[in-house]
Amino acid sequence: MSLRRIQTDILAVRLIPNADAALCEALHVPSSFKSLGILTTTSDDVGFTALDEATKQANVEVAYAKSFYAGASHASGPLSGEFIGIVAGPTPDEVRSGIDAAIHTIEHEAAFEALDEEGNHALFAHVISRTGSYLSKVAGIAIGQPLAYLIAPPLEAVVGLDYALKAADVQLATFYGPPSETNYGGGLVTGTESACRAAAEAFREAIISIAKSPRSY
Repeated sequence: MSLRRIQTDILAVRLIPNADAALCEALHVPSSFKSLGILTTTSDDVGFTALDEATKQANVEVAYAKSFYAGASHASGPLSGEFIGIVAGPTPDEVRSGIDAAIHTIEHEAAFEALDEEGNHALFAHVISRTGSYLSKVAGIAIGQPLAYLIAPPLEAVVGLDYALKAADVQLATFYGPPSETNYGGGLVTGTESACRAAAEAFREAIISIAKSPRSY
């Protein structure tokens, strides 16, 4: 089965060069980080991955990152999508660099893959060779460790994770029990980069197998 890349759309982007102190306090950012960058996208997991990349490319930290319930198809408005992310930094230039890095990741690197022509059946099996500060914290691992970010619909996610963990010398760092806000599931697994890639491929192959024959057990 040939998988097709599903492009995540960036719906809106804004920079706040000098955010109000009350807003910064509400976001729990350091007092020296007064600039904010905000974006919304049609995919939450791609968005989380992109924000992590921002922390590697600029002096920024993730101040806020949330999925919206039920996904982009049930968004609250045309610019809402499935995800909102906010990065904070000490200067507008740093924040702009972080947002630029996030946008590059969304447009050229991280993506869901479609198992059907319509794109209704999809998976996310993305390997990060070196984590930034955001996903390292989420996974409870040291900054710079490899990570496989594995997401799929509920049943597929559970079976796929089992395949991934058995196929390679990796450890389950974070489990996203289905249903998530967007009715998916999965997890973050860590190990060497080659092990993470093997785990991601096993995850992908398991879900392809289920898609081909969903009731064969």
